[in-house]
Amino acid sequence: MSKPSETDLYAPVKSWLEQAGYEVKSEVGPADVVALRAGQPPLIVELKAGFSLTLLQQAVARQAISDLVYVAVPRWSGKSGWRAFKGNVGLCKRLGVGVLSVRLKDGFVQVHTDPGPFQPRKSKVKSARLLSEFTRRDGDPNTGGTNGKVVTAYRQDAERLAACLAKEGPMKGAALAKATGVKTATRMMAINHYGWFERVERGVYGLTPEGRSALKD
Repeated sequence: MSKPSETDLYAPVKSWLEQAGYEVKSEVGPADVVALRAGQPPLIVELKAGFSLTLLQQAVARQAISDLVYVAVPRWSGKSGWRAFKGNVGLCKRLGVGVLSVRLKDGFVQVHTDPGPFQPRKSKVKSARLLSEFTRRDGDPNTGGTNGKVVTAYRQDAERLAACLAKEGPMKGAALAKATGVKTATRMMAINHYGWFERVERGVYGLTPEGRSALKD
């Protein structure tokens, strides 16, 4: 199947707009699609075969002409395509740009967001999580652009537990928490996210070979 082009999007978008009562023309001035309806400002649609920085720049530039600016792209394919598409919709909301997707096999046009001011909702949970991680993390062990290899406060706590077990041998969770200052010691070792800990007996944990290896690294 050949890659879709902007011209493949025009007919479905035009038909959708005409059904909504607009008169539609293409390639008017700098705009890919211009639609007019009595008593309303022009509606502009920028067509692209996929999301790109160029598409967003064009849409923002068209906002100098009208507040009613949409971008139209082919409908996504697969879960990864949907995730990328959803992220781009969120970005367009922040820019005040509407988003249309076109299902090319039957010309179905779907509106994912309309143009307009956008005020993002703040998440108290995410904010608290960020501040907690910042406060709990010891020093600044990471360098920007770590390619996913981030030393978190959780890992630092796990390293403290592992170092203490390597030095003292198997210990009860409560004693280990007191010795290291890691209040969640028992829970962390029970969950064993890194595979560093093993239960020696009820309430007592020791260090696995993986744990010893991680300390050397």
